[in-house]
Amino acid sequence: MNWTSQDKVIVQGITEPQAAFYAQQMKAGSTDIVAGVSPGNGGTEVGDIPVFDLVEQVLTQVDKIDISLIFVDSYQVLDAAREAIAAGIRHIIIFTPEVPPLDTIEIIKYAKASDTLILGPGSHGIVIPQQVCLSKLQSQAYQSGTIGTITTSQYLSYEVATELNQADLGHSIVVSLGNDRIIGSNLPQWLEILDRDPDTKAIVSIGQRITETEEIVTYCQERDYDKPIIVYLAGLKVPQEQIFRDAQTIITNHLSASIPAVNRDRQTIDRLKKAGIKIAKKPSDIPRLIQKAWSK
Repeated sequence: MNWTSQDKVIVQGITEPQAAFYAQQMKAGSTDIVAGVSPGNGGTEVGDIPVFDLVEQVLTQVDKIDISLIFVDSYQVLDAAREAIAAGIRHIIIFTPEVPPLDTIEIIKYAKASDTLILGPGSHGIVIPQQVCLSKLQSQAYQSGTIGTITTSQYLSYEVATELNQADLGHSIVVSLGNDRIIGSNLPQWLEILDRDPDTKAIVSIGQRITETEEIVTYCQERDYDKPIIVYLAGLKVPQEQIFRDAQTIITNHLSASIPAVNRDRQTIDRLKKAGIKIAKKPSDIPRLIQKAWSK
């Protein structure tokens, strides 16, 4: 993983109001947005960002594109992602929510074949404090530090950030996985990325679904990991659907996206503890659990 402020970024769907707003916000935060893409709007500008009809046209003006941020309509996401991958872009963040599941599965196929990292659909992006802002998140909420945070909740991530900031721990990176039921890169993939990241000394997973916790347990049981993992799962005692977010799991097991509501509070906690994972009952527990893990 090597996201830097020198990465050249495009915004697909830049003429969408939300895309235009966040593109200007990111550019003001030193993100190098070299162009926007919006079919039929080539030759115009959004702020001071030039707009092209096609991704390949941008490549006639710049040597390469490192990252694409996708804001197009949900039914146009598949075409936009394919266009970006075909242009050699290997990091794609899909901000658009509610992408048709079969379209997301197709995107995942293209991504795997080309070794492309997909974040989303329904992602809020990535923040590396004081370095990189590819996000709808408020980057000023996060201080620079050594804690990698993986989240599915924008607002819970702000709560955790407040606690980490007050404890002078800060963040090495904040990753929003996305809120769609099928997503391009899952929790285990990001646990592995952050476990290898030299700037990350501990990992915090913030979630609202049982299945996210099950993914962490499976990851920890299948491999050795070097860094403390802290889980904050909001609403653990509330009965909820078990939602499957990995496309392969859904297809191979002939599952729907979810199964009926259950309360697996005790079972989930026991499995986490057996895997050596620390559990935060509230955001204020997280700094203490990190410090305790480091002191061992």
